[in-house]
Amino acid sequence: MAGKDITITGKDGAFGGYLATPASGKGPGVVVIQEIFGVNPWVRSVTDWYASQGYMALALDLFWRMKPGVMLDPMKDDEMKQGFDYYGKFNIDKGVEDVQTTITTLRGLPGCTGKVGHLGFCLGGLVSYLAAARTDTDACASYYGGGMDGKLGEAAKIKKPTILHLAGDDNYIPAPAQEKIKAAVKSNPQISVYIYPGTQHAFCRSNDPRHYNAEAASLAHSRTVDLFKKALA
Repeated sequence: MAGKDITITGKDGAFGGYLATPASGKGPGVVVIQEIFGVNPWVRSVTDWYASQGYMALALDLFWRMKPGVMLDPMKDDEMKQGFDYYGKFNIDKGVEDVQTTITTLRGLPGCTGKVGHLGFCLGGLVSYLAAARTDTDACASYYGGGMDGKLGEAAKIKKPTILHLAGDDNYIPAPAQEKIKAAVKSNPQISVYIYPGTQHAFCRSNDPRHYNAEAASLAHSRTVDLFKKALA
């Protein structure tokens, strides 16, 4: 397994990606969608981990239209603020288009079986949910996607297996919003919702001692891998 920076070419221009390849050199594809902090070391570590599980994993730079190569540390208050500034200016519809471009690019890489799923965290969780509805992905996992409760009309468009992971004590997605999400997706058999009691937003961010919950993160990722094993086989 080795990771490298690559260039992804879309209709609006070229943007960066971080590609991690499994030891075998081949496998199904997984697109990894960043938080508001760019393709930083933690996102790269997640991409590496999915490669270690046998997937060709590719993280894309969502913020390239504003500033290519953003890599912020959420442990630093000033960089946390920068992340929210980028988030406020981010065009989410363009971001979903970039996910489709990345899926298509990954499918065409040597070694990729042609099946490609995706996952995302925080902002990436919202983009991931929308990408499940708007792209030709084969499977989706969304981790605590803030704002999903305002875009529930998209749920009926989701035709591929999708998991929504939610934190039980999420300040950004409080209990009423979670209930709204569960009610809206209940009629779609492709969507499963898992809530992790006692966890906070960003419970998968392993380099963040304020939010990380190792047990919940491990369970969530195991559920995602189980989904991918079935849907991307």
